[in-house]
Amino acid sequence: MGDRKTIYLEQGWEFVQKGITKLIEGLPGPQFSSEDYMTIYETVYNMCTQKPPHDYSQQLYDKYRESFEEYINSEVLPSLREKHDEFLLTELVTRWANHKVMIRWLTRFFRYLDLYFIARRSLPPLNEVGLTSFRDLVYRELYAEVRDTIISLIDQEREGKQIDRPLLKKVLDIFVEIGMGHMDRYESDFEASLLEDTAAYYSKKASNWILEDSSPDYMLKAEECLKRERDRVSHYLHPSSEPKLLESNTNYCLSMQINYFEKEHSGCCALLRDDKVEDLLRMFELFSKIPMGLDLVANIFKQHVTAEGTALVKQAEDAASNEKAEKKDVVGLQEQVFVRKISELHDKYLAYVKDCFQNHTLFHEALKEAFEAFCNKGVGESSSAELLARSKKLSDEAIEETLEKMRDLTLARENKTSFEEYLSNNPNANPGIDLTVTVVTAGFWPSYKSPDLKLPAEMVCVFSRHSIRQKRRRELTWIYSLGTCNMVAKNHDIVDIVPASALLLFNTSERLSDSEIMNQLNLSDSNVVRLLHSLSCAKYKILNKEPNRKTISLTDHFEFNVMFTDKSRRIKAIDASVVRIMKSWKVLGYQQQVLECVEQLGTPDFKAIKKRIEDLITQDYLERDKDNLNLFR
Repeated sequence: MGDRKTIYLEQGWEFVQKGITKLIEGLPGPQFSSEDYMTIYETVYNMCTQKPPHDYSQQLYDKYRESFEEYINSEVLPSLREKHDEFLLTELVTRWANHKVMIRWLTRFFRYLDLYFIARRSLPPLNEVGLTSFRDLVYRELYAEVRDTIISLIDQEREGKQIDRPLLKKVLDIFVEIGMGHMDRYESDFEASLLEDTAAYYSKKASNWILEDSSPDYMLKAEECLKRERDRVSHYLHPSSEPKLLESNTNYCLSMQINYFEKEHSGCCALLRDDKVEDLLRMFELFSKIPMGLDLVANIFKQHVTAEGTALVKQAEDAASNEKAEKKDVVGLQEQVFVRKISELHDKYLAYVKDCFQNHTLFHEALKEAFEAFCNKGVGESSSAELLARSKKLSDEAIEETLEKMRDLTLARENKTSFEEYLSNNPNANPGIDLTVTVVTAGFWPSYKSPDLKLPAEMVCVFSRHSIRQKRRRELTWIYSLGTCNMVAKNHDIVDIVPASALLLFNTSERLSDSEIMNQLNLSDSNVVRLLHSLSCAKYKILNKEPNRKTISLTDHFEFNVMFTDKSRRIKAIDASVVRIMKSWKVLGYQQQVLECVEQLGTPDFKAIKKRIEDLITQDYLERDKDNLNLFR
């Protein structure tokens, strides 16, 4: 090694440059023998390992970058500048492929720089230098023209023209690869403009469709457009564009045209009136993709069923008035006709709920509320519900289930009124709190998981005494997730039964340990840890904790924070509700998650719920499905 002949910069670089020239002339498939490659590699190696002042590592690093710049300026840019439209895209794909081949070979020739010189100096690696040269000299000059050409071709495809999809895929891959591990170039330099163009395109289309098409035809076109946008993503757009593209489509085709579907003589009303089962299913699937879309359809459905049921009640009332002077058996016949028609109405729309609305809870609830609305109306001397209850000839399971639910709700209302009267007439029995309890029969309604919480004695005892007094010895299972509790503490309302039960413990004890709280509430250790963490370690520190750290243990002690204040005046237990729902469902769509949360909390604060869901995602309590961003796990 000591006798190795010194290689001077000009002499060594001239030899290396001949190898680079051979590489460029042979693109895209240069031919280098093992001997050729090793000769160039050893020349670079020797020039980098000579003793100063003949260590040319820095000079070779600079010339590596200059080789790319010279090649791009002399050959690549002139060729690209003279081409436009699809010819520009084709040439860009070729030049990008050649450039990556050139990077691959040059990084092998100059590998010693990557291993030692660059690592010691903390310089950009050779591969990055090669990519950066193309980005700075080629991409920045041409990306706007390339982007506009791609978007123009996409619009042509939307109008039915065939385009070169593989070519677009290769060009869009350049936008991704040029970001060197980040999506910022694709998103800001291409995707933002695509979404803007998509919004303008479908806004114009939707305006024309409304003027030209019936609602079924409109939905067919909207459905077909969604399908085609998904198809574009699968063939040439990046997968991350799909939810944004579909959101833009549904926003301009559905959300912004929603009034069209609410009109009495078109949209959902017309589909229900004309029994358009297939179109109703299509409407359900389309509107499930937009925020609160299903709420709109369910509300129209409820109004339609209520109107039909009310019309039947009116017919029965008129018949009862006309037959009042007739024989009793004629009146009974009219009642039987009414019962049969109501039952047929229930069968018809229950089938809609199952077949068109996929058994969604919103539509089950809408059907139930519609029947409650008109079944409480009078027919002759009886209510509709009473006529149904007296019917002996109709024993269909679905009808019986509906009737049982109606009777159960009636009993629940009566029981609630009776309990309020009991408290009013027995001041000594009043626990000093405003307590309202709804008791329904478990077998008729959805089941809910609920912890074995030990409620405050003043709540349980007073209602239990009332139940005994009424001689209704029913085993009560308290569903805390469906209840709310408003507590006043220094003028601040705290809403949620479980934390409220915990806070009530501090009315009789100034200081409690984790284990004492767990025993008094009869909750599991994991439930108590989550509960106490939310009350003492989260943003709202309602309890003071000792020791003051972020974890909860059995030996920790808690005191009520008498200094606690907050301008919001209300803390909603949205986080707990969301996590509780996800533990039950495991996988759930965004729309259903919000609705389940609203059902549990009893408040339609959709904005707050959405924000809490996003925050829980960032805190890793929830995660989005990789294939469908509207699903959570």
